[in-house]
Amino acid sequence: MCGYAMAPGAASVSTLFYTTVGTTLCISSANAINQWIEIPYDAQMLRTRNRLLGRQQLSPFHAFSFGTLTGAAGVTMLSTMVNPLTATLGAANIFLYTCVYTPMKRASIANTWVGAVVGAIPPMMGWAAMTNGLEPGAWVLGGILYAWQFPHFNSLAWNLRADYSKAGYRMMAVTNPALNGRVSLRYALAMVPLSLSIPYLNLTSWWFALDSTAANGALAYYAYRFYKDR
Repeated sequence: MCGYAMAPGAASVSTLFYTTVGTTLCISSANAINQWIEIPYDAQMLRTRNRLLGRQQLSPFHAFSFGTLTGAAGVTMLSTMVNPLTATLGAANIFLYTCVYTPMKRASIANTWVGAVVGAIPPMMGWAAMTNGLEPGAWVLGGILYAWQFPHFNSLAWNLRADYSKAGYRMMAVTNPALNGRVSLRYALAMVPLSLSIPYLNLTSWWFALDSTAANGALAYYAYRFYKDR
């Protein structure tokens, strides 16, 4: 919704509705297939062992079927009711999450960068739904979501590092704690210029520069403390 609301153009309630529902279906698909793939690993982690699949309250067949059907429905809805570009982004997100990010979690710490791309795409889908293009504003919104995920996820992963290690996940917090802190700080600092580019592109007033700098300053401060404590 954020990308759709901030993109230039005449808003349509029906387009917003189909974009929201279609995107939700794509996200549901990616999440369901991810959990289907990770059943044996989720069972080993305190954070995820109570999921329905882990407790055998839902069969793997039903989970996979749900993921397949919602993915097909979401991409079809976006393609027919919004535009092909938004549908392509939705399909790409399902593929990246299930076929790249999920298996990479047990192979390389690069999984976090791929996962950040997955998180960055939804606001770009909203923008594309409005303009049928990916103008600079779309990339800035995506960039903000991309950068934000590192201080967010790396701090979460640090608190759950024992769980991740037990399940065999290759996370920075497990394999390289110093890098985990540095990356968090690096992307927290990147939030400042990315946020300042929003009013520069005339997507908001310059009051946003003041508000965002205060919030990003706090983020950078705590990211620095997180980096130093590692």
